[in-house]
Amino acid sequence: MLSDNSYIENLLIQAKQIYDETVISKILDKADKLEGLSHEEVAQLLVCEDEKHIARIFEIAHKIKNHIYGNRIVLFAPLYVSDYCVNQCAYCNYNHNHGFERRKLTMEQVREEVVILEKMGHKRLALEAGEDEENCSIEFILECLDTIYKMKTENGEIRRVNVNIAATTVENYKKLKAAGIGTYILFQETYHRPTYDKVHIAGPKKDYDYHITAFDRAMEAGIDDVGGGVLFGLHDPYFDVLALMLHNEYLEKKFGVGFHTVSIPRICKADGAIDSAYEYALDDKSFLKIAAILRIAIPFTGMIISTRESPEMRKKLIHAGVSQISGGSSTGVRGYSTPDNSTKQFEINDDRKASDIIEWLIDENMIPSFCTACYRNGRTGDRFMSLAKSGNIKNVCLPNALMTLCEYSCDYGNAEFQKKADTIIEKELSNIENEEVRILTAENIKKIKNGQRDLFI
Repeated sequence: MLSDNSYIENLLIQAKQIYDETVISKILDKADKLEGLSHEEVAQLLVCEDEKHIARIFEIAHKIKNHIYGNRIVLFAPLYVSDYCVNQCAYCNYNHNHGFERRKLTMEQVREEVVILEKMGHKRLALEAGEDEENCSIEFILECLDTIYKMKTENGEIRRVNVNIAATTVENYKKLKAAGIGTYILFQETYHRPTYDKVHIAGPKKDYDYHITAFDRAMEAGIDDVGGGVLFGLHDPYFDVLALMLHNEYLEKKFGVGFHTVSIPRICKADGAIDSAYEYALDDKSFLKIAAILRIAIPFTGMIISTRESPEMRKKLIHAGVSQISGGSSTGVRGYSTPDNSTKQFEINDDRKASDIIEWLIDENMIPSFCTACYRNGRTGDRFMSLAKSGNIKNVCLPNALMTLCEYSCDYGNAEFQKKADTIIEKELSNIENEEVRILTAENIKKIKNGQRDLFI
């Protein structure tokens, strides 16, 4: 069913034909119990246009976000290491036929970029690269990972590197696993095969079947944290949401765990894009509705938005269920040390400094989190999901978020920021339900203020 376009199209048609308010209410009652939703139930909500039901979708999404994730927002930054690419993708600045001077980082340049990112306070990166076996081999990616993990600037340290590179072999995924990657991320872009074929004009990425089975190979190689996503605007967004849900169900059935994260980017302007007119471009209202539906459909899966979105939209998306955002981002190679607009993969709409975004989150009563503890404690794949579904995730995520915020405040915050951070940390300590954990967290925060680092539960 995953790659059966007619099944998904018919499902949407049937959902409109059999629309029933009682059925919608029952679906929302189920979602309200944190039971998640099937793709058939998601189809019913996607076609729902009743404002009263849509309001309830947002209400439940906000409730689920608070119950599972609290007011924590995980922060990360992308690091582009190469823009060489052999693919011709109609929507991308990096398409092979776009004539600009390509860049690939040397290891010294990787270190220069990482120093800047560490001085921003980042602990978690998303490594990004175009597809080009000659100029960007798996060995190059592994060397980048090794360099990043070995870098430390005063108290700066990258503790988790998620990797977003092209679909590859089981052997190569095993190498990534051995290198200590966090989540392996890959966007299907669109699950609609004719559209996929149209926008992927040439290159290995044009192979739909090889691309869509990448997570099978990654999981067979032992990578149990995988992150999916689509690029909204290429095809009917409702179609791609349902396909994304089907893919998640498929992985759960075959491997016992679905997506660790789901990214929800909307198509943005890209200088080298071949096509710039997208009939399926997603308006703000529909985008927010989709985000809320995804949150209630897959309540225990992290949801990611990038700086493609404006500050105002990011604020709304956070309340609709998003749990991870990038901050202070550059979408080009050497984008932090020597920015060059021609190398950006796409235009960004939130160009605030990382420090401004972190302070903004606190002003919005959110807890900026730099936590990487689950990965380093082996809480990945089904082990993470069992912790999340039991409700015990709060006893590790909130304490770790507060400790990493304290670290950031001590190392990078001025007196005014430190006062803000101390206020929210003191307030949130009382929300740690387990007394032993609460006491341990308070003790660790004192240790951090006295100079210790990287304390986590």
